[in-house]
Amino acid sequence: MKLINATTGSYNFIDLFAGAGGLSEGFIQAGFSPVAHVEMSPYAARTLETRTGYYSLKAQGKLDIYRDYISGKITRDEFLKHIPEEHLKSVFCETMSDETLPGLFKNIDEILQQKGIKQIDVIIGGPPCQAYSLVGRAQSKHMETPMSKDPRNDLYKLYARFLQKYQPKMFVFENVMGIKSANGGETWLKVQEALRAVGYEIECHEQNSKNFGVLQNRRRMIIVGWLKDSGFAYPQFEKKTANATVADILRDLPPLHPGEKSGEYGSDKISDYLKETGIRKKGDILTHHCARPNKNRDIEIYRRTIELWNDGHKRLNYNDLPDELKTHRNRKSFLDRFKVVEGDEPCCHTMLAHISKDGHYFIHPDIEQHRSITVREAARIQSFPDDYYFEGPRTAQFVQIGNAVPMLMAKGIAEGIAHELSQEDKDGKQSPT
Repeated sequence: MKLINATTGSYNFIDLFAGAGGLSEGFIQAGFSPVAHVEMSPYAARTLETRTGYYSLKAQGKLDIYRDYISGKITRDEFLKHIPEEHLKSVFCETMSDETLPGLFKNIDEILQQKGIKQIDVIIGGPPCQAYSLVGRAQSKHMETPMSKDPRNDLYKLYARFLQKYQPKMFVFENVMGIKSANGGETWLKVQEALRAVGYEIECHEQNSKNFGVLQNRRRMIIVGWLKDSGFAYPQFEKKTANATVADILRDLPPLHPGEKSGEYGSDKISDYLKETGIRKKGDILTHHCARPNKNRDIEIYRRTIELWNDGHKRLNYNDLPDELKTHRNRKSFLDRFKVVEGDEPCCHTMLAHISKDGHYFIHPDIEQHRSITVREAARIQSFPDDYYFEGPRTAQFVQIGNAVPMLMAKGIAEGIAHELSQEDKDGKQSPT
């Protein structure tokens, strides 16, 4: 697939509510060039800066500097000295609001002028989804302010402001399944109205990451829009089924017990899946492979959870535990709060940001390790490559990974968008040249 743009050598994009960059990474790997990333979380923005530095050093043929940084041999200041300032300026750590948008527009306009870019090809991103999610709504019943009053419900309006300002040829708006039913469906109607009002035709379809080669069952709503009368359409995404099991992304990592860590790969035998997806490449350095410490009580529960799974894929019901192992007062809901990652299956259950609070829902399938998964293992489940480095403490790293769009899913979406942009329309619309 040939991606052409006279200025940058590829189609360009702006990433809003960028998080740690899962969606962005997929678009970059599909041949797109980032213009700007906007993200409110300081840790996630720092991760985006680090990834920007990775690509900058890769282009310079100086990836050894990046490896020195992520392995702790040089400081961040020393690392950043090698990154051109204009590259780092593409990451904006900013909370999007009516007050901040004028400044963001001004700074992005300056980038466009410096790069000689006259047209934004794609805007990507999805507002924070807690206010739309089914889980978030269930939790809001116990909160002082219900999700229906959450200000994040209106962040789509800021996304629409960016569309109105830059009029990209297409956009990708990713969100949770619950967006259609949030506030009794009222929010979804308003989202559609806002996106159409600024000049776009839209379609929304459920997509599952397992159909993009990700070893994870993760359902998301993918809204795609295109300028009215442009001749574009919702892409036909290529279905990719991985011939692998979840264990294929775990077994080359060194075994750990609770509280242990390792910076060396456990095996040079890399699975075909890891090779084909580029998740692990020659010269990679193992980072983020540090197991949480666990109490003896949790370790015993983990053992029981894994034993049940190994005995015909049975799941642990919290109420079936002996009383001495029970600590939660709630015995009516979340009875599956202990769950093993399905190592012998072609995909595991959905990765959630809740893993930042505890690892009970993501127990490693190896009973000899009796622990929850590490940050690196979580990143692999989300199909991030091993050279992707997440900034901040472990809790922040887990949040970034749990909230991300799986990289391979993002890449498949980007390839579909690129195919649309490169096609000649029935009415004579020409491919970009």
